[in-house]
Amino acid sequence: MDSKYKLTLGGALLGAFTTAAVPATAQTMDVSVTIPRLTVAEYHKPYVALWIEQAGKPARTINVWYDTGKKNNAGIKWLRDMRQWWRTVGRTTPTPPNGVTGATRAPGAAKISFTAGKGAMPALTAGSYTLVVEAAREGGGREVVKVPFTVSAAGTAKGSGKGSFELGAVSLTVRR
Repeated sequence: MDSKYKLTLGGALLGAFTTAAVPATAQTMDVSVTIPRLTVAEYHKPYVALWIEQAGKPARTINVWYDTGKKNNAGIKWLRDMRQWWRTVGRTTPTPPNGVTGATRAPGAAKISFTAGKGAMPALTAGSYTLVVEAAREGGGREVVKVPFTVSAAGTAKGSGKGSFELGAVSLTVRR
């Protein structure tokens, strides 16, 4: 590169460039999903899918936890065991579902943050939504928890739900 010309940005101008690149009020959804500790003979970590539904619009997968460590990505063949997710959105999702996947989680609370416009997380406009969380476990059961929430004009919301066997407490907070 020819160094004949040099660009110098003063403090105010540099500040304008850096703040324009990152929105100050990015919408974030914080989700907590509890995987209960089960006392069973042979425990397998569950596959879990999280997606958002809004009446009249296609469902959006925001996260899928499955066994990503299997040879030749063999874990994807069990994604269809999350039957409701598979029927709603999974079968039309490219496999493996890039950008939204993660490894299965051990029992306990898993906290995940999603930022609107990054990954699969859409910007949530004012209206009613449902966060759906489904878990399926080898040698175990499957369970679906639906968490309805309403996003205000300010872009905020709260919601919670609770499973009874494969899932524990599920909560979300949408904030700007």
